[in-house]
Amino acid sequence: MNKSQNTAKPELNKSQDRTQTDEALKWKAVSTEHIVQDKWIDFRKVAYELPDGTVFSPYYNYSRRSYVVIVASDVEGNFLCVRQYRHGIGEVTTEFVAGGIECESGREYLTKQDTIASRENALDAAKRELEEETGYTSDEWEHLITIPSAATIADNYAFIYRAKNCRRTHEQHTDSTEFLRMEKLSADEIDGLIAAGKFQQAMHVMAWLLAKK
Repeated sequence: MNKSQNTAKPELNKSQDRTQTDEALKWKAVSTEHIVQDKWIDFRKVAYELPDGTVFSPYYNYSRRSYVVIVASDVEGNFLCVRQYRHGIGEVTTEFVAGGIECESGREYLTKQDTIASRENALDAAKRELEEETGYTSDEWEHLITIPSAATIADNYAFIYRAKNCRRTHEQHTDSTEFLRMEKLSADEIDGLIAAGKFQQAMHVMAWLLAKK
């Protein structure tokens, strides 16, 4: 070894030292303004203290209800999808059956005072939504993943399920504000819609990729 070679570890600067542990990376909320807080959503403007001590605002985040997405197929191997209007993008979209998990409090989301036990069981919600939106039921359910819906800005979760060999057992009975049409699609048709950018729900695309494994 070249004696002149410096083998000492470089010293960390203060900025690097502040990011060496996960605990050091956490932000601290120093003030919160509830811009909208009703039964549907808690939309907040928050000031945070960053790891270097700087306080920065505004950061916006919200609480909404968690929800289920169901990749469901019938006994013939067709996948049960729905067409409905999505006001966020102003378009009618093709997607899988999905819906919110209900809370006992009557709100659409859990607060810090609520417990997970006060929320409808996710699998029960998935079975309910499948029956309501399609009239189909299944005895073959698989939980694929539970994942934050939008970790950057929201604290709700998506519960993704696979349901196989679904059979028509009821009439479709949607909520008063739901207007949708069920469609049966083949796997190739869904792949084609995704490739064309016409299967426009990100969580539903992820659900499809997991279901295909």
